[in-house]
Amino acid sequence: MELEFKLQVFEGPLDLLLHLIDKNKVNIYDIPIALITDQYMEYVRQMDRQDLNIVSEFLVMAATLLDIKAKMLLPKEPEPEEEEEDPRAELVMKLLEYKKYKYMSYELKDRQVDACKFMYKEPTIPEEIRKYEPPVDLDKLLDGITLKRLNDIFKEVIRRQKDKIDPIRSRFGSIEKEEVSIEEKMNYVLEYTQTNRHCSFRKLMLKQCSKLQIIVTFLAILELMKTGRINIMQKAIFDDIIIDAVG
Repeated sequence: MELEFKLQVFEGPLDLLLHLIDKNKVNIYDIPIALITDQYMEYVRQMDRQDLNIVSEFLVMAATLLDIKAKMLLPKEPEPEEEEEDPRAELVMKLLEYKKYKYMSYELKDRQVDACKFMYKEPTIPEEIRKYEPPVDLDKLLDGITLKRLNDIFKEVIRRQKDKIDPIRSRFGSIEKEEVSIEEKMNYVLEYTQTNRHCSFRKLMLKQCSKLQIIVTFLAILELMKTGRINIMQKAIFDDIIIDAVG
């Protein structure tokens, strides 16, 4: 009759080592490397070899244990000049770090399980109470404020505002974009000449509110005169120009 072994599944080589240390009840800072290595190798021999990725991790740790075991079996110098480092030191540090994170994961898992047992209820606060704001106590708000203090604050604010002003750029004028369309001015001139027969060119220009308006109006008059939609007449030099709509 064949013997059957039921192997415990470990998350990795360090998990197996911690299990062996707890099982043998040995001090993690003074691991009996020979005993632990033999038990570790026995577990590796009984592992399922189908998943090579997992087996390779355990084999790497097995090689590390054998290397440590070999170093500890070597004869030591009778009077070493410097204190030799324990070959198990690096392995012990990895085990302690792994153990810390392992127990932290247990703690987080317990908290997650306990969190499912809590139920929360949104606060039901009436709208009047939610909008309520306590009245401002002016005496408390103005406590310690004097006219001198207010004057100092005002001067400080003004000083900061002056510091932000560029002494050169502040003298520049503002450039504003004025949208003026020749087509709109052409329609304006036509409507004006149709309602005002023999209209004065001078009066028409005086009605414009800016230099740009005057220029565009003058261009509109030239375009209308070019297309034959208005007539221009001047009786004598320096006389006023008269504009009439055609038809």
